[in-house]
Amino acid sequence: MAGLDEFSLIKRLFLPLAAVPESLGLSDDVALIEGRWAITADAIVAGVHFLPDDPADLIARKLIRVNLSDLAAKGAEPRFLLLTACFPRETSAEWLDRFASGLKTDCAHFKVALIGGDTVATPGPLTLSLTALGIVDGTSALLRSNARSGDNIWVSGTLGDAALGLRVAKGEAIGLSPEHAGFLLDRYRLPQPRLALGRRLIGLAHAAMDVSDGLIGDLGHICAASGKSATIEAELLPRSAAAQGADLAALAAGGDDYEVLFTAPPAADAQLAALSVELGLPLTRIGRIGEGEGVRLLGPDGAEIAGLAGYRHFS
Repeated sequence: MAGLDEFSLIKRLFLPLAAVPESLGLSDDVALIEGRWAITADAIVAGVHFLPDDPADLIARKLIRVNLSDLAAKGAEPRFLLLTACFPRETSAEWLDRFASGLKTDCAHFKVALIGGDTVATPGPLTLSLTALGIVDGTSALLRSNARSGDNIWVSGTLGDAALGLRVAKGEAIGLSPEHAGFLLDRYRLPQPRLALGRRLIGLAHAAMDVSDGLIGDLGHICAASGKSATIEAELLPRSAAAQGADLAALAAGGDDYEVLFTAPPAADAQLAALSVELGLPLTRIGRIGEGEGVRLLGPDGAEIAGLAGYRHFS
């Protein structure tokens, strides 16, 4: 795989196998089946997406939530889950019980049902994959490819918390109060899929996806799918109280936030401001879509901050 990241690998090896409209050209978070079912699949691996000693119940809940986040960004309502679990042979019964308890907690919380999957033993590492199915009106789904020139760029919540939370989990964060450290760790271990927001964005937003690999990288996917460019202002990026001292460029590149990144026409600004208040969720306008290609991040002085990219496997 030398010289390939996951996106070029998908384009080279798997896109030729997906020559059906339902696949959306493998360029979005989901496939759309019969204009009604939104289907997504994500895997998480010990040492890559979570730390091997993270609590088993929180690993299970993160697995569910990162998949539901994809459905949220399409405006879909989640219904069913399929689980594939590759457990190391030495996994204890106590750990498995706690893992199952985490699955039960979030299946109940999000009103989804586990309907099948597969379980195997492996020498390791722990590898978990979930397929999530949700209901959406395919004519209204918030696809990556629908961004339009002149759209404002918005993001929900705050950015960079999960990347900082990983540093807390590794014992690398210095000088944080216990309150801030706990908040950041929770943001890393237990993302919040913005399902209510996604459903309400239908009819207001044009394009959307969730922020999993970092704002810069994921906004680049929207631009590539839509054939547009984007300009964002670093000073507008929303920060939590715990991340106030973080570098603005790092906030734009950090992953695992699972917030919704979306574009909407300026005429929707007032409705989005009202929706933010109604949901009790910050929605922040951070830039604009234009003609051309690529993503530009402007610093406080108006100069472009270069050299930023999102997380990429195999790179």
